[in-house]
Amino acid sequence: MRSTELEYVGFWARVGASVIDMLLQLVVVLPLTFALYGRISQPDRMFMGIGDFIINLILPAAAVIAFWVYKGATPGKMAMSARIVDADTGRSLTAMQSLIRYLGYFVSLIPLGVGFFWIGFDRRKQGWHDKMANSVVVRPSGDEPVKFQGNADWRVAPREPGL
Repeated sequence: MRSTELEYVGFWARVGASVIDMLLQLVVVLPLTFALYGRISQPDRMFMGIGDFIINLILPAAAVIAFWVYKGATPGKMAMSARIVDADTGRSLTAMQSLIRYLGYFVSLIPLGVGFFWIGFDRRKQGWHDKMANSVVVRPSGDEPVKFQGNADWRVAPREPGL
């Protein structure tokens, strides 16, 4: 798929992808939490224990970063045939870019989510986390073709049946 056949993915499509990802995360996290503690929450505890920290923060972060590095997208973005790529070259993100992008989620979230809402106003539909990692989210077709430096050529993974 040539870069001229791509479009930037906007705010609402990315919200939809995030909802899919969060639901999948809950399917994994809730049973693990229940298995570890025998219940989903511990209202008598103010701070997370090491098990909570690993299950709720470390495992999801590792999974998301691994999906970005090896698949170019999380399952939610794959469902819409979108990929996260380097904003200059159109190539897959490096592990370091993926880590920076994930940490950038916190930067985007802290000022009342302004860094995420930025996607709706940015010409390349980049949130602050995308700008920090020099990434863009693209998918096939569109009215405004995506331009990368050089002749980047990548293929969007086809949507698998049942997703």
